[in-house]
Amino acid sequence: MTRIDASAHVAAGAAIGNDVSIGPGCVIGPHVAIGDGCRLIANVHLTGHTTIGAGSVIYPFVSLGTPPQSTRYRGGDTRLVIGEGCDLRESVTMNIGTEDGGGVTTVGDRGFFMANSHVAHDCVVGNDVTFANCATLGGHCVIGDRVVIGGMSAVHQFTRIGSFAMIGGMCGVRGDVIPYGLAVGNYAQLQGLNLVGMKRRNMPRERIHRLRQAYRQLFHGASPFAERVERVAKDFADDEAVMQIVTFIRAADHRPLCRAGGDQEE
Repeated sequence: MTRIDASAHVAAGAAIGNDVSIGPGCVIGPHVAIGDGCRLIANVHLTGHTTIGAGSVIYPFVSLGTPPQSTRYRGGDTRLVIGEGCDLRESVTMNIGTEDGGGVTTVGDRGFFMANSHVAHDCVVGNDVTFANCATLGGHCVIGDRVVIGGMSAVHQFTRIGSFAMIGGMCGVRGDVIPYGLAVGNYAQLQGLNLVGMKRRNMPRERIHRLRQAYRQLFHGASPFAERVERVAKDFADDEAVMQIVTFIRAADHRPLCRAGGDQEE
């Protein structure tokens, strides 16, 4: 049974699923859709064309679906779509998209967003991510599945972070981070692979070994980087994880690639 506290305000037109709990002081706009089994603890603000997936839990002072923090936004009916089973802790903010950025901000399933983290307009965030306290995305970022972003780290607009990567705390991430990569430092530098994360997810030892071989060939060779990429693509063509990295590198667009020692250009 859905439970709505008497002090909450739910606008006409809002779509509320089954077995939803809306706590004291919540404000729900007319274009919001809340999935089955969601819990809004208290003082949650949902506005805009915002969809929340089933089973998500939203803590006090979270604000979702507000206009993008972009001077190019022209007031269009853009959207925010959040997946199932997400955990949004205190004061998390997420914005709707812009007309020039695809019109939708997308967050996958089972994300864990700690206090004060932020997802900006037109971002695409994968499944099973963890954003530590005050982790912040600029607009148009693409974040893969199972990425971990450390506390007080900020990701530059248009940056990509590949699946299974980990970003250390207090990093300024201004270049694309490869899948399985580990990036740390004041301005994030690639320090190797996210071995701890791979082991925690029970990745076979042989696969980890091959990823390490491919990483050394990519980032510690003497030949031009483009040649190293093609050599790794040939030598590891049958390895799905390595080819995920190769595909990521080849798809580079707006931002340089985050490299060891801060070398982001070649």
